[in-house]
Amino acid sequence: MPFSSKPINPSPLHSRLKRNPALFGVPFLLIIIGASFGLQTFTQTRYDLQDQKVKQMSSEQALGLDRKKKKFDIREEYYKLSAAGEQDWEPKRIARPNDFPELGVSPTEPPVKP
Repeated sequence: MPFSSKPINPSPLHSRLKRNPALFGVPFLLIIIGASFGLQTFTQTRYDLQDQKVKQMSSEQALGLDRKKKKFDIREEYYKLSAAGEQDWEPKRIARPNDFPELGVSPTEPPVKP
């Protein structure tokens, strides 16, 4: 056995932790739980501000700002679209790249394989 597992000069903290490992875990858990309670105030403030924004919007709606908005009528939209269809328009064909053949027409040259 070339190396021993016991240190030459053990520190008192090291020996206490070896005897009772909860001395390390308990303070760690206390810090985690304390931080959770500390952050609770910040998260509560965040949700209060969000709730305040929602209440402000509902008060604007209570004033009747959306009364100015016109109600949707499907018949009116139908007549608008049917009137727009009677306008003069002409379909234009977009030029295809040279590599693509016309649809419905057999190619004059065999396809080039790379």
